[in-house]
Amino acid sequence: MILNYDEKIIQVKIVYYGPAMSGKTTSIKYLFNYFNKEEQLNSIDNSVGRTLFFDFGVLEFKGAEWNLKLLIYSATGQDFYSSTRPATLKGVDGIIFVVDSKRECLDHNFRSWKELEYYFDEELYQIPIVIALNKYDLGNGKKISETDLNQVIDFDKFKSIYIAETIAITGEGLLYSFKKLIQSIFPKISLNL
Repeated sequence: MILNYDEKIIQVKIVYYGPAMSGKTTSIKYLFNYFNKEEQLNSIDNSVGRTLFFDFGVLEFKGAEWNLKLLIYSATGQDFYSSTRPATLKGVDGIIFVVDSKRECLDHNFRSWKELEYYFDEELYQIPIVIALNKYDLGNGKKISETDLNQVIDFDKFKSIYIAETIAITGEGLLYSFKKLIQSIFPKISLNL
């Protein structure tokens, strides 16, 4: 978090993180579309539309005294480009961990979570996190649950961690998870999204 006292701007970095094809880019595109800021979103992707390094965009909100500038990134999920992930996570203030909630994706999600733990170690417990159980409309009823997540995540260790069901393609739950993360970063702020 960077505080610019001269211009009264609070700058925050949020990263959408998770395994390949979990819905990170789709989530961010929906968010920027919702705020009519599509032109503010930049993606570096390959010839088939997969994220190479990261997606990046800026959302700004005006407050009574201070303005909020959100730098929003998504880390690539493709293992081939995994070396870019630590740089994308550097200086992060909050994480939306996007998982594919279909049961058959459990191992991919766990591997991605373990990678986050590796990068941050004990510091991870201090970073506000929202786990977005994405694609909740798919999977023929066999979904990942909080009980499944408890196999690898000790929720009691975290200062601030929430779970939200999302469907990125329709936007369901995306604003809720985004707002929940902002409220975790700034517990005394109220947002009207």
